[in-house]
Amino acid sequence: MIDLYSWPTPNGHKVHVMLEEVGLDYRVHGIDIAKGDQFTPEFLNISPNNKIPAIIDHDGPDGKPMSLFESGAILIYLAEKTGSDLLPSDPAKRYEALQWLMFQMGSIGPMLGQTHHFRIYAPETVEYGIERYTKEATRLYGVMEKRLGEADYLAGDYSIADIACMPWIRSYKNQGQELDDYPNLKRWFLAIKERPAVRRGLAVLDEHTRKKAYSKEELKLLFNVEKK
Repeated sequence: MIDLYSWPTPNGHKVHVMLEEVGLDYRVHGIDIAKGDQFTPEFLNISPNNKIPAIIDHDGPDGKPMSLFESGAILIYLAEKTGSDLLPSDPAKRYEALQWLMFQMGSIGPMLGQTHHFRIYAPETVEYGIERYTKEATRLYGVMEKRLGEADYLAGDYSIADIACMPWIRSYKNQGQELDDYPNLKRWFLAIKERPAVRRGLAVLDEHTRKKAYSKEELKLLFNVEKK
């Protein structure tokens, strides 16, 4: 059994989907990041960077419990634990998947996250930030569009790289993008979205999906900024 500590964000959904894809049993513990659950001593003991998601695998290596944070590391761990072809064993294919996973971790997540921040959550309008990160989002979408014109999925076959990237693309409008501008990316996105395991994973904690603006107190907890 795996204990999953998470919230319905792109990084959370990555692990939700992965657990569904590999078919492992898990219990969900909601970490409400707008209320500060990520700063409790109990959660920091699992995730010292106070970020979701994190897991405790009670049947870890050598049968001993193991906790793990950072969504990319969790995807690799779950793939290796289950022997899933979502991370191929063939070295060339394995590194193809890993390089696109790192693309998500180093570019898609951080840059699109900043795009969300400046376009939606910043306490004041910063035109430079909006322009800077919207243009970077456009560039990254172009990188994916080109790659997906060459292959069905980022690493050729469906893999942890696709699982990592897809949840971030769900918020394309918040990033100043339109899927119709990227036909290859749109085809990829819609195909993944229809996978049964993906649909189940995206439904995890869905009842807590944010539908209203954050308060001053919540913004302070989330971004350590004061709303004017």
